[in-house]
Amino acid sequence: MIDQNNNAPRRYFVDGAGRRVLIGLSLEETVEFERLEERAASGSDGLRTHQSGEPAKMQEARWLELYAKHSEAWKAWMAQSRAERVVDLSFVNYS
Repeated sequence: MIDQNNNAPRRYFVDGAGRRVLIGLSLEETVEFERLEERAASGSDGLRTHQSGEPAKMQEARWLELYAKHSEAWKAWMAQSRAERVVDLSFVNYS
């Protein structure tokens, strides 16, 4: 969802130490997710094997797991945000 100013809703929050963390993930998971995403976006051999020798399929599965966790938390956060913006118009007389 994009607002009228063409701003995408934020998917990060700033933790108590001032670090950007994806909604629904820990700082460590955010770092891992961004690392995996960067490798995938670069199109380099980086996603074929991890430094530890981890195969690409395992990395892709981990990226998907982190993405799903973040996505579900973000959807819940957006729903809560929308609910909090509902204006109480009970005082309006519609007759």
